[in-house]
Amino acid sequence: MKQNIGELNERSLHRALKKRYAAQGGVMEQAVDGFVADVLVGERIVEVQTGTFWPLQKKLPQLLERFHVTLVYPVARDRYIVKVPEDPDALTTRRKSPKHDNVFLVFAALASIPALLEHPNLTLDVVMTVEEVIRAAAATRRWRRQPWISVDRRLVDVVETHHITSMADLFAMLDADLPEFFTTRDLAGAMRASRRLGQQAAFCLREAGVSEICGKDGNALVYRRIGSSRPCAQLAAIRRQQPPPTAPLPAGNPP
Repeated sequence: MKQNIGELNERSLHRALKKRYAAQGGVMEQAVDGFVADVLVGERIVEVQTGTFWPLQKKLPQLLERFHVTLVYPVARDRYIVKVPEDPDALTTRRKSPKHDNVFLVFAALASIPALLEHPNLTLDVVMTVEEVIRAAAATRRWRRQPWISVDRRLVDVVETHHITSMADLFAMLDADLPEFFTTRDLAGAMRASRRLGQQAAFCLREAGVSEICGKDGNALVYRRIGSSRPCAQLAAIRRQQPPPTAPLPAGNPP
């Protein structure tokens, strides 16, 4: 079967999600305003992105001028590691990974386009999935710690889909677990994630106008919600009264 340009080097997960959205009456791989849209459903464009949103920095703003765009981002709630040996007579193994991601992983991708989520024509679908990660023996064994490399991701099931229309929607999922004045450590605790993801979330929330810098606690920047009833001048007293943030759960061994 002849492949379109957008399908070259495309992984199975990306292709499966495109077909899933095209099943709503859409057509895949359509030329629109000088770009190739993953799926065109009437006057709505669906773009599937399995990694960072950085490659969309030029494409999305132009498409949003004339179209409603649904940006699809899969997050693996559960994953299975499938190892395909070099020897065709050897057995392929499959095990469940201890790693589980949640909806907040999307902050890592959004850090490339945080303000764009506020565009009225953009909807973000965070699709929680069960996936298979396909690994094959590395072509070279010089790196003893990495004898296997990931070559594909396969969709097993879709658990649920979060429809996000603004950064405020994502913040609302965190709000109940955050103090009024918060740091990146507080964000990481609320997301049960790494400090790095907490930093990316803080950047996204600030750039989208959901939060603002209110001062510092030692070397850490302190943020507050936009529209907070308490002025930044009360920050020091309030922070002293707040309980320490919940530590994020251990991430477990990498898959």
